[in-house]
Amino acid sequence: MKTQAKEAAARQSTPLASRILGALVFLMGVGGTITGPMLFLRPDGSLIGFPGDMLNGTPFHDYSIPGIVMFLFLGLYSLFVGYGLVRRPPWRWPEAINPSKDRHWAWASSWALGIIILVWITVETALFGYISFLQPVVAMWGSVIILLSLLPDVRRYYLR
Repeated sequence: MKTQAKEAAARQSTPLASRILGALVFLMGVGGTITGPMLFLRPDGSLIGFPGDMLNGTPFHDYSIPGIVMFLFLGLYSLFVGYGLVRRPPWRWPEAINPSKDRHWAWASSWALGIIILVWITVETALFGYISFLQPVVAMWGSVIILLSLLPDVRRYYLR
């Protein structure tokens, strides 16, 4: 039965929702791989116009740790997941932490990425307050990634 589902998934064309999901995940990765290094290469925030006093009352003395976290999780992890969503590589090593053994690892990883984005923006807003129109945009971005990953067509497309 699983072999039939896998063959059917290979024959079907990529659903529009999966294409949008892949694009959103990939674009998040591009943003994170650009912005993250801008924060840790210039920890004072000057490269992107963040004032140093914005860190007052937070556990951070500069932007290096937030930059590294952004680069790794919103940048590199997003690019990794985006590649997995588009190419569906048969890698075994990501399967070790895949909670959904009946679907490709990239599907569960995309859902997890949506959660990571929401946690990131929630913590950012709690620490810094509302500082940019991008905060609700990023929150919506993470929510849309989660919702797209849960659509029946998308879930079916990533079946094994």
